[in-house]
Amino acid sequence: MNKPVLVVMAAGMGSRYGGLKQIDPVGPNGEIIIDYSLFDAKKAGFETVIFIIKKEIEADFKAAVGDRVSKYINVKYAYQDISDLPSGFSVPECRKKPWGTAHAILAARDIIDGPFVAINADDYYGADAFKVIYDYLSSDKAANPYPFCMVAYELSKTLTENGHVSRGVCETDENGYLTKVTEHTKIVKGDSCAVSIMADESTVTLAENTPVSMNMWGFTKDFVTEAWTGFPDFLKANLEANPEKCEYFLPSVVTRLIESGKAVVKVLTSSDKWYGVTYKEDKPMVQQAMADMHTDGTYPAKLWE
Repeated sequence: MNKPVLVVMAAGMGSRYGGLKQIDPVGPNGEIIIDYSLFDAKKAGFETVIFIIKKEIEADFKAAVGDRVSKYINVKYAYQDISDLPSGFSVPECRKKPWGTAHAILAARDIIDGPFVAINADDYYGADAFKVIYDYLSSDKAANPYPFCMVAYELSKTLTENGHVSRGVCETDENGYLTKVTEHTKIVKGDSCAVSIMADESTVTLAENTPVSMNMWGFTKDFVTEAWTGFPDFLKANLEANPEKCEYFLPSVVTRLIESGKAVVKVLTSSDKWYGVTYKEDKPMVQQAMADMHTDGTYPAKLWE
């Protein structure tokens, strides 16, 4: 079996944050969040990373990330293009953004040839998360249904004081397998809980220990085939109603495969805390957390030496 590879979704420009936050330093020696993910992934056993980026940020991204880390891990690139659509579909004139996280993975469909882990470029997941997901994908599992997995975090450990966040709320069965994941695109922190503001402005209260997806998914290559096969149905159902903003989310593909009986998804947990820079105001807290982990020995003084 091919070893799992890491797929990093880095095409987003961070519209709420302002600027290319994926290459904004947060570590004491100028490290960026991707550096920590790659360091932890390599330690867990990953040998190859596929960066999914936009063609227009290629030069900046390679200068800031790819050329540097290619000394330590095998680097490949895939390019998310808004015009990459199934036959018979075209980009609406009003559309400016790509088609979401599932579409991002499809950008790498020609170079993903085995199990892979998909993560966001601007999220810190922690070393334990990479270890548990790598070990799971590397173990012997039944081939049918598709044996997928994910790492879930407690909602309270993924919120920011500085605005709203988007999270996939997970439901599991008694054996720890995912039964459903629901994308909540506007969650804010409350006094003793979290509140999800729905599209119609109604609210849903979420407990602080609610398991949520931070887009750390483990798949076999079958996921790519299924995502591409289901893309036309997504476009038919959503393009006319919301041509400017509809998104093909990873969790929606996963949910469809679970409900059809094609896949099972083991929900793994990590002892690490998630960190992310969703807003500029989040950065000082993340910088302090990273500095503390260099000081306490979680990370060496300099990552890539």
